[in-house]
Amino acid sequence: MFLEHRRKVLRRLLTLAGAALLASTIGAAVPAGPALAAPGPSFTNPLVGTPNSADPSIVYSNGNWYYLATTWSSRIVMRTASTMAGLKNAAERTVFTLTAGPGCCTMWAPDIQWINNRWYIYFSAEPSPGQGARRTGVLESNGTDPLGAYTYRGILNLEPNGGWAIDGSVVRFNGWPNHFVYSAFRGGDQGLFIAPMSSPTQVSRNGVRISSPTLSWERQGGAVNEGPYAVYNGGKTFLTYSASHCQTADYKLGTLTWTGGDPMLASSWTKRSTPIFQRSDANGVYGPGHASFTKSPDGAETWIVYHANSSASQGCGTTRTTRAQKIGWNSDGTPNPGTPVRTGVSIAGPSGDS
Repeated sequence: MFLEHRRKVLRRLLTLAGAALLASTIGAAVPAGPALAAPGPSFTNPLVGTPNSADPSIVYSNGNWYYLATTWSSRIVMRTASTMAGLKNAAERTVFTLTAGPGCCTMWAPDIQWINNRWYIYFSAEPSPGQGARRTGVLESNGTDPLGAYTYRGILNLEPNGGWAIDGSVVRFNGWPNHFVYSAFRGGDQGLFIAPMSSPTQVSRNGVRISSPTLSWERQGGAVNEGPYAVYNGGKTFLTYSASHCQTADYKLGTLTWTGGDPMLASSWTKRSTPIFQRSDANGVYGPGHASFTKSPDGAETWIVYHANSSASQGCGTTRTTRAQKIGWNSDGTPNPGTPVRTGVSIAGPSGDS
């Protein structure tokens, strides 16, 4: 009996000592885990106002954001700021002026990409420099500064017989070289096409079709698939695109998922049957589309940057403004941008954006 009592007392003392040691360890001795980065300065949409704010493209590099959008002129202009919020009032800098022949050029849908230690800007132009109407050109940076200087590297040979090809961007795949995705008319409607890239300034063959506007929500105001842009998650490649006509409030985003295999085969892509991002009458957001995607500075978040109107009667012109918000992911890994946020609502900036 005495021995059993001593055992109980000893067990209690050991328990109390262990609890004290654990408490002191929690307070001082255990190395702290990595702290979550704080959100950046808050902003309200529109992130960038009119007039040069449709078809946005954005990257983060070495502590700064770099932003381009359509100018409807021969100038390609860029804003830069140390925070996403700072882009709202950042000055525009002309990084390149297109000059080739009389009337050149009306530029739109610029897209900036980092490839092989250089920056490349892909853009649509009409007439394109010395090449006829509505084609895609490319600029190459002379160094590693996104602000340039840039050298014009010509027109991508995307369509047979120098055909119409716009809204281009680079898409990457695990185990495959880079490809170029774009929008074109071939066979009656405006669809999405893809071509393999032999270098950042050339494709090795004409593109092939991977999507047509066959679903009812892709055909409002006109049968349109355009503005393709890739977003990546969990080792998978997703291709977002704009659907229906930009003159309508029903311009919206859809998604293709690369299922593996040759990206040049339409069978290697699966289209989501419903849109992922569309008008919100309750929030006063109409025609959201032509999106690009970017990571937060700490790499933990993915953000969508897109254009939209604030009235259902506005269309494809300079009324469109750039907006941004953090996205989520569906259970199958596909992107879920949610509902477009109302203008004037405070949005915490990307994590690590200080």
